[in-house]
Amino acid sequence: MSDLVALVLAAGKGTRMKSKIPKALHPLGGKPLARHPIDICKRLVVERVLVVIGHGLEQVRAALGEDVEYVIQPELLGTGHAVLQAEAALSGFGGDVLILPGDAPLITQEILRDLIERHRDTGAAATVLTAEVDNPRSYGRILRGEGGGVAGIVETKDATPEQREIREVNSSVYCFKAPLLYDALSRVQPDNAQKEYYLTDAVALLVEGGLRVEAFVSPEPEVVEGVNNRVELAAMGAVLRQRKCQELMLSGVTVIDPGTAYIDSDVTVGPDTVIHPMTILEGDTAIGEDCEIGPYTRLIGVKVGNGTSVLASQARDSVIGGGVRIGPYAHLRPDCAVSDHAKIGDFVELKKAQVGERASIAHLAYMGDAVIGSHANIGAGAITCNYNGRAKHVTVIEDNAFIGSNAILVAPVRVGSGAYVAAGSVITEDVPADALGIARSRQTNKEEWARRRREER
Repeated sequence: MSDLVALVLAAGKGTRMKSKIPKALHPLGGKPLARHPIDICKRLVVERVLVVIGHGLEQVRAALGEDVEYVIQPELLGTGHAVLQAEAALSGFGGDVLILPGDAPLITQEILRDLIERHRDTGAAATVLTAEVDNPRSYGRILRGEGGGVAGIVETKDATPEQREIREVNSSVYCFKAPLLYDALSRVQPDNAQKEYYLTDAVALLVEGGLRVEAFVSPEPEVVEGVNNRVELAAMGAVLRQRKCQELMLSGVTVIDPGTAYIDSDVTVGPDTVIHPMTILEGDTAIGEDCEIGPYTRLIGVKVGNGTSVLASQARDSVIGGGVRIGPYAHLRPDCAVSDHAKIGDFVELKKAQVGERASIAHLAYMGDAVIGSHANIGAGAITCNYNGRAKHVTVIEDNAFIGSNAILVAPVRVGSGAYVAAGSVITEDVPADALGIARSRQTNKEEWARRRREER
């Protein structure tokens, strides 16, 4: 939106979280808490997104990323003081400033658009997002004046008993005309129980100056909810998961039991995919169309092609092609790539492994630091010995190779195209293409040995 910048307030300690982690960084829906309002603002396509940071500022900055501008609040002296720290960065800007708290993850793009539209249609100096709730708790109360405009906002600690009965509350989301905002903030004083500079006092000063302050009542009261402790953090997570499941189901995804599907906010899933109960999809996981995921599956930062099934398995930071069959009880550690139509069966673990098209690792195998060609077959119990106590080494298994059950491939080693490795072999040297590699002791049978042993007992 033109002539609009966003300011996200994320400087607080969050003492009620009782944590060493800054409040802004507590994980919710797959990303730091303060990243939710940042991402909403970016989807609005505002000119700039500024984030006010203070407590744990280096840690917060590193976690939130470098796609926003940062403003430092050296002392935590209230919301008005936090907004004042951005004055220099916004010098000369004559448009509107959208202000959001960093702990309001439920705010939606649609509600912010409606707030901004109300602000601009009415020509208000400031517009406040409000909500009517049954239990106002510690939220600031909205004071209405003649004609229904906002006459002021009173914090709970400073409210009279009558004012505490008011059910319309402040969401701490505002849209201000920038020059009027900073003129008012220059006159705010910490004359309150907290001895802080309240942003709400700037609203009162605008009203006293005869300027129009509007309110937009959110059609969804829950969006005003903030996070003050871990109980509220968990409650917010439940709401976000419910929203995500609804979004996916309306887009053509089958979520069999939304109550037991844990899907992060940025996960994408293609139509006609089925998500079974007790499935966890985290981070930037992207699932294609016509897949079957779960039950009892956890994918973190995984890309999955069309028509793939993942049953009761885990994968992290890997790429899985289309038509792949994984599980049950497979484990893909980071940096794996499984090509189309491959099979990764039960109790198979991959670590930094590249698996070619239509390769089969059906069961009970470990392939670490391995490059496996197309149509290769890995027998039950086969492993790569990729670590010699000092360094990791790579095993290469070329196209159409066959690795027998319980074979041990001691890296670095290469099995050539079309070669066989006999079951039970310990391979320490390369096996040429189309050769048979055998590395095991010759069997010897001791006649009558078992009967004699029984008689001795």
